[in-house]
Amino acid sequence: MKKYVFGRQDFSNLRRAQENCFLLTNGLGGYSSVTAAASVLRCDQGILVAAAKAPNERITKVHRMRESLQMGEEKRILSTQEFADETPKEEGFRYISYVSYERVPSWNYHIEGVSVKKILAIGREKNTVAVLYTLENRSPDIAVFCVEPFLKFAPKEEALQEEKEISYRKGRVTDGKYSMFVRTNGRIEEKETFWQLLSYPEDEKDGRPGKGLCACCFSILKEVKPQEIVSLEIVFSVEELPLSGEEILKETVRYQESLEEALKFSDPVARELAIRGDDFIVRRDSTKGKTILAGYPLFSDWGRDTMIALPGLTLSTGRFEEAKSILKTFLTYERDGLIPNLFPEGGEEPLYNTADAALLLLDCIWQYYIKTGDKAFVKDAWRKMEHIIACYRQGTHHGIRMDEDGLIFAGEGLDQVTWMDVCVEGILPTPRHGKPVEINAYWYNALRIMDTLAAEFGFEKKDYLELSEKVRHSFREKFFIQERGYLRDVLCGGRAEEQLRCNQLWAVAQSFTMLTPEQEKSVIDTVYQRLYTSCGIRTLAIEDPEFREAYSGVQKERDMAYHQGTVWIYPMGAYYLSYLKVHGYSKEAARYVKEQLNALVPMLIQGCVGQLPEIYDGKFPVDGKGCFAQAWSVGEMLRVYEKLEEIQKDSLEISSSL
Repeated sequence: MKKYVFGRQDFSNLRRAQENCFLLTNGLGGYSSVTAAASVLRCDQGILVAAAKAPNERITKVHRMRESLQMGEEKRILSTQEFADETPKEEGFRYISYVSYERVPSWNYHIEGVSVKKILAIGREKNTVAVLYTLENRSPDIAVFCVEPFLKFAPKEEALQEEKEISYRKGRVTDGKYSMFVRTNGRIEEKETFWQLLSYPEDEKDGRPGKGLCACCFSILKEVKPQEIVSLEIVFSVEELPLSGEEILKETVRYQESLEEALKFSDPVARELAIRGDDFIVRRDSTKGKTILAGYPLFSDWGRDTMIALPGLTLSTGRFEEAKSILKTFLTYERDGLIPNLFPEGGEEPLYNTADAALLLLDCIWQYYIKTGDKAFVKDAWRKMEHIIACYRQGTHHGIRMDEDGLIFAGEGLDQVTWMDVCVEGILPTPRHGKPVEINAYWYNALRIMDTLAAEFGFEKKDYLELSEKVRHSFREKFFIQERGYLRDVLCGGRAEEQLRCNQLWAVAQSFTMLTPEQEKSVIDTVYQRLYTSCGIRTLAIEDPEFREAYSGVQKERDMAYHQGTVWIYPMGAYYLSYLKVHGYSKEAARYVKEQLNALVPMLIQGCVGQLPEIYDGKFPVDGKGCFAQAWSVGEMLRVYEKLEEIQKDSLEISSSL
């Protein structure tokens, strides 16, 4: 794994000290995330965000920690935090010598002869976090180190606005609804509960509550005599009998090492993304299987996002059992030809408002089969696969149906059933009711997959091939705008038809495609000229009257911009794969793409370290926005790296045979 180091130059001021953050995950949907200065800038960050029910019912237990060092009469605050009232800012980042992050984050402080090293680790499939300190006193005075945990005990997205009863007694903290255990080799002192009002500047700029409360009801102390080195261990856990802090750290390191050892990637960026991609693969209690979280810290596991991210996160990385578990889960929940866009929690019913997820599921099954040769799985899935195709032909919910020309129509009312799915206050910022270009690309791909598998397995072939030919003819005739060299975005009879959007990329990037080679190259060239940026692909051409140059403001303003020019990383995967395709997967094309991927390196350092964000502003894509760690961003880039390494391998094999 790559080692990231932040030195004094990265802590020149409060803003700079908090630009980066870290993410540790537990495989249940729970996580730990704080800034490089160990502060929180948003409501859904925290030392321990536990999964009460994996993966989506997540409760922030420990929000932040105030750390201080008493030396004689002097008390130094080592922690960093901004507040929403008159409480002075804590600016302990000034004592940081350096922060490193490889498998776990490590902070190193120096205060007049005393050094403090802090390591944060999270339990694997446990709602447990360990904080380990090494305290070295080379001063002539006794030093007393104090940690004050500030607790929230509320859903991660809830900014507490009212105080409540939180108490500590004999190693257990509770608010009457939630509880947590604390174990330490330090001295615990109970205290009267007191509250802090934190500032959430990252939430405020996006229209969410800009402040929230957290409480402290005990402190942990450790005395360090002159010339002494001591260790302080603190374990916060939902489980009553957790491992020791050292055991949790060793478990974390072993797990990360096992991921690294299993990788086949040679490129260091690809290896880093593959390891970080594990953060999204989690357990789902309701199905007893695996699923994929769409992004941290905002999103849950959604059908569309899962099917987009699955090939890169699992198949490109050789995690075939996880892929099969995820596919089985969604096949189990297939209803009327659709799979859940949002899974149920508790007694709630799944939401099936997506036209693309079921078609993407068929493609994922195909890709899984190509990788594994698992015929038994395909045979078991075949009936469901046939049912999906039949329902799309006959018509199903949300206006999804095949028209007389063989193309798929989708959407009705205020339903938004493609990935450009925002509906805000009865407004559809990106109305795509009609025949969306990518849905029909997925439809043709699915029909060809069904025909190919039917022939290979001896299943009833039906008319999949004949229908696919009809779809191909209609698609070429109705979508390609010859004089402009690109595809219509949606056949709807309105101006949205001719808007230049990124969705046409998937008409080139599928396993089975409909355009001529000349048309495919024209599409890719046009996207490069008018939508491409080094950080991702614009969702709308910059000269379009509806283009929004920035993603910011309150919820409505952000939603209005979400797909109206905002740059997304995930379509970059389809772009690069398509570029390689239209250039014959040549060594020269691969070399060019690999050079362009150098742009990912600073993206991995900015924001959430080692991760790729969801989006960037449309006009000047500089700072990552939305989720600071996005599954399909990572997954799609892994698919590109996999293809590059295949081209390199094929090239070497050809050279050695000459």
